[in-house]
Amino acid sequence: MTAESNPNGGQPQQVNLQQIAQQFMSGLQRHFDMLAFNLASREAVQEETYNQHVNAPRIMPAAPRHQNFEQMQAYARDLLVRQVIGDSLNLTVTAMNNAHFFLALVKATNANKDVTPDAQKAAQESQQAFIPAQLDEKFNRLEKDYGIMCELEDSITSLGFVMQILMQQNGVVKAEQVDEQGELAIELKSVEIQEAAVEGQPQGKLVDLRKVFRAEDIVFFSDVELQLVLVSVASFADSLFKSVAEYARSVQEGA
Repeated sequence: MTAESNPNGGQPQQVNLQQIAQQFMSGLQRHFDMLAFNLASREAVQEETYNQHVNAPRIMPAAPRHQNFEQMQAYARDLLVRQVIGDSLNLTVTAMNNAHFFLALVKATNANKDVTPDAQKAAQESQQAFIPAQLDEKFNRLEKDYGIMCELEDSITSLGFVMQILMQQNGVVKAEQVDEQGELAIELKSVEIQEAAVEGQPQGKLVDLRKVFRAEDIVFFSDVELQLVLVSVASFADSLFKSVAEYARSVQEGA
């Protein structure tokens, strides 16, 4: 599925949805692999090795404020959680921006490869308005303008609250951040191994793992849950890109 744009007034540039999706997933996999590496490194590090590196330069910027091994373990864990949640939100926004650019081109050209100056201008203006929009507004615009309902929208929104909680509230959930059931819930995508095997190989089924926080809870994610956050972003993006492709097909068939 492709569309073409001509942002510089020269030769049209082809925008390939499949390529966009593949590049996004490749980048997301690097985030996943880096997280696994960091988790493995944290498990392997020893206090003696930490102290050797601390003392190697024989000088510190502010020695009285030096933190010991246990303090740094806790700090590094908290930092990792904030990084994973922040990266996940940034990746989600990137996927939505990329998807919207393709959608704007399809809508402006009526799925025609010939991009007129007026269609090009309309697509660019639509994209320029979409990029700075807040996360909830992005979801609203995708639904209103293109009829796309995003899978895991509520969970992505909850991750936004979680990031706010981690950065501004010392990790403590406030009452105004929970729903009518008193929950701040996140649906994490996980794999459930089925009992029945096919050709001797166990089969996995994608399932939802519900992570719930309540008012006054301290936000905490296990190592595996952090990994599943990235898996959930992958599921979100995969569903989004498929919806974009379906929209393009529907416009093309109706043209």
